[in-house]
Amino acid sequence: MSATRIIKKYPNRRLYDTELSHYITISDLRQLIVGSEEFQVVDAASGDDITRSTLLQIINEQESGGEPLFTTEILTNLIRFYGGSTQKMFTDYLDRSLTLFVEQQQAYQDRLADFLGQTSMGAMSEMARRNMEVWQDVQQNFLESAGLAKTADKPSSKSTSKTDKNPTGD
Repeated sequence: MSATRIIKKYPNRRLYDTELSHYITISDLRQLIVGSEEFQVVDAASGDDITRSTLLQIINEQESGGEPLFTTEILTNLIRFYGGSTQKMFTDYLDRSLTLFVEQQQAYQDRLADFLGQTSMGAMSEMARRNMEVWQDVQQNFLESAGLAKTADKPSSKSTSKTDKNPTGD
């Protein structure tokens, strides 16, 4: 497991990725999160851990653009839990709920990938097998018609009776 990536935030509000040795943006940090990269944001001047406030900034930017994840009602209820006697219980509940949700999503994606992999490979294999059989039949019929190959595993046309050709009697 790799070490936690350190991101320094300077007074000019710029973020510096110490692993890559260059400045990055809030969008870059979001991509690190999406990619499951572990990082810590520290204030370059004081050395304080400011990861939480940076994460809240990312959430704020995400909520401002596009379709928000948190409705006004959800945000209002979150605020109500601060400082109350149930804050710790709510935090634990929310943490467990999100962990379970992430695990279920991963299991669903794994099962879907397995299903699609099996189904598509099975279907592709069957289609390839059928195509090969058809191609071999076409090729054999062509060679027989051209007189370049003898009929294989087929009764000769001279010994074939009318009932052999039409077993249903139609």
